[in-house]
Amino acid sequence: MNHVAVAVIGGGPSGLTAAATLAPLVDGEVLVMEREAQTGGIPRHSDHPGYGIRDLHRFISGPEYARRLSAMAADAGAVLETEAMVTGWAGERTLQVTSPRGVRTVTADAVILATGARERPRPARLVPGDRPDGVYTTGQLQNLVHLHHARVGSRAVIVGAELVSWSAALTLRESGCTTAAMVSAYPRAEAYAAFRSAGRLLLDGPVLTGSAVVGIHGKDRVRSVTVEHTATGDRREIACDTVVFTGDWIPDHELARTAGLQMDPATRGPVVDPALRTSRPGVFAVGNLLHPVDTADGAALDGRHVASAVRAWLTSRDEAAPTPAVAPIRVETPLRWVAPQLVSADGGIPARGDLLLWTDEYRRLPKLRAVQDGRVLATKRTPWPAAPGRIYRAPWSLVADADPKGGAVTLSLT
Repeated sequence: MNHVAVAVIGGGPSGLTAAATLAPLVDGEVLVMEREAQTGGIPRHSDHPGYGIRDLHRFISGPEYARRLSAMAADAGAVLETEAMVTGWAGERTLQVTSPRGVRTVTADAVILATGARERPRPARLVPGDRPDGVYTTGQLQNLVHLHHARVGSRAVIVGAELVSWSAALTLRESGCTTAAMVSAYPRAEAYAAFRSAGRLLLDGPVLTGSAVVGIHGKDRVRSVTVEHTATGDRREIACDTVVFTGDWIPDHELARTAGLQMDPATRGPVVDPALRTSRPGVFAVGNLLHPVDTADGAALDGRHVASAVRAWLTSRDEAAPTPAVAPIRVETPLRWVAPQLVSADGGIPARGDLLLWTDEYRRLPKLRAVQDGRVLATKRTPWPAAPGRIYRAPWSLVADADPKGGAVTLSLT
């Protein structure tokens, strides 16, 4: 057994940034445990530019971004342990760890969960048909192409039209595979217009909106897919040898659940207040574990934000302190979820002063209203749209006047 001041579970952007921020400030070791052979998370195998804009003020590739964040954490004094899988809990802040170096327990004064999110693979989406080779998620595709330099096929269909979907199209192009079609269930492609316009150059076929892949065909290798228009029921068959399922993210929440943390049924991640505190004292959560899926630099800024609350906990570490008053934040359809989910008496404001929301309908100039106990707290209109498939940011000032001792705060689009 070994003891550390802060245990960070997950070596992606949020975990590395939290470690880099905390290591020079705390008395004791800051240990980052990453299950992969290298730290850096998803950007490590996303070999295209666009990373680091908001946190590093750089415009760099995913691998370079991963290297920079890893170096920043190590240079700050954090210990980065790779091939270390945290498999469970053996106490309030005691972790069971398995690695090639053996099995051990790690106790920590504070734990930061930075386990991120993953795309749902085909089985989780219940797409019927044959079970041939050639079906991937974006992560699997990029790992094969960018890390193992493998060829994946010659003609692909991409399921989804989120930002990550265009990243998949770029990866396919680099591997010599054309994109025959991109299929989205929404009435319009989910990514920002700037990405859609540039991304069209990567496609050799259409973007089929309001549609779904309802069948995959082939024995040894994918031969074709069946695409159905959800409104009309019209079907078409598209010849391809590769299918890439993109987006439809779910948090890697197993450790959070087994810790007995209060969980949000909508995000499927832990419930947190603006300081990113979970329902267990001394346990914090950051990044895409909370709001799948934000950009890498957005997740990294969560890691920077959590440092203040972690330091405050390490200073007081009062297990018996009374729980501060909190009021839950809820949403009405077409909003699906909000993060953070609590207004707390001593939680301050969230990272970047933003409420993060997810919507299932497109609104060009959305107007939000916050209500508590029948009282309208605020209404705000944002000049940016609310669109499916990407985080919608709203100002925290909508709920800043809520009474933590009052009832639930309800957010709605008017």
